[in-house]
Amino acid sequence: MYVYILKSKLGNRHYIGSTSDIEKRIKMHNAGRVRSSKRYRPYDIIYFEIFATRSEAVNREYYFKTIKGYKYLKEKGIT
Repeated sequence: MYVYILKSKLGNRHYIGSTSDIEKRIKMHNAGRVRSSKRYRPYDIIYFEIFATRSEAVNREYYFKTIKGYKYLKEKGIT
């Protein structure tokens, strides 16, 4: 399982998600097949992490979507 962060090429928009097939999922985002990210495509992947289980990946995804997670990403220079 992967947790990934995409950055829109059109502006300073980010998308955080999790998936088992990262290449397929990024293609879906860039093809406009993901409703929440469709408006801001195309995207580049700027960061990802690999996890053994879905629950670990989902927990990390939720963490990145919190203020504490945002600050962590900012400190690392990711967002």
